[in-house]
Amino acid sequence: MTTDNSTTDRWPPEIDTTVAHSARVWNYWLGGKDHYAVDREVGDRLSRINPDIALTARADRAFLHRSVRHLVAEAGVRQFLDIGTGLPTAGNTHEIAQALAPETRVVYVDNDPVVLAHAKALLVGTPEGRTNYIQADLHDPDTILGAAADTLDFTRPIAIMLLGILHFVNDDDEAYGIVKRLLDAVPSGSHLALVHITAFFNPEAKREEVRHWNEHGTPKLTIRTPEQIGRFFDGLEILPPGVVSTTRWRPDIDDVPEVDGFCGVGRK
Repeated sequence: MTTDNSTTDRWPPEIDTTVAHSARVWNYWLGGKDHYAVDREVGDRLSRINPDIALTARADRAFLHRSVRHLVAEAGVRQFLDIGTGLPTAGNTHEIAQALAPETRVVYVDNDPVVLAHAKALLVGTPEGRTNYIQADLHDPDTILGAAADTLDFTRPIAIMLLGILHFVNDDDEAYGIVKRLLDAVPSGSHLALVHITAFFNPEAKREEVRHWNEHGTPKLTIRTPEQIGRFFDGLEILPPGVVSTTRWRPDIDDVPEVDGFCGVGRK
């Protein structure tokens, strides 16, 4: 097995357990074990404000599974740049992709010290493939691209995964500019898979949930409309069914409820 590790000299990271953090609260909603009392407290409050929030988290994870399966099995992608990785749980990107194509290369990126503390779990891939973890921030795409080039071949198609991360970039121009910079760096045949929160189906509860989070958690969230989310795919061929609720993107089962997390997959 070949793995790279950009974090070797940075153990153990400093973790603030006094403020709820998005990666740990998300892990709590997904049924994981990597969270603290403050994360559970805030997570429970948000669930009372918006009972659909845990379903939204699970729907995001299920979209990751379906989109990666499509990208590998149908689109032939063998390289992934997964930014905003979050804490390792069952069915990480490399596990899904390398089960279908063992030679797949995956680079994970996150700026959260909690994720860094668990990054070694993300570096266990197939002997044929490669996995790497980069401690970096989405606000600095050039650093991400430079470090990812140690593992990924930027002359061949790459799937850029931005699942539940762009809503932490609060300035619209910066958010669109980051996506453009990433897409400019990859060749034709590359894809963008994206999930972003919105307030389309349950606006009052969603806005109150985000207001509460921005008072008690970190980093801060920004809601965008489905139309604003669609702008991230400008210049790409958006795959059917378009920009939709995460539960409605090629679902494995019918009759699923819609949630205020919208997603899409586009091809360059």
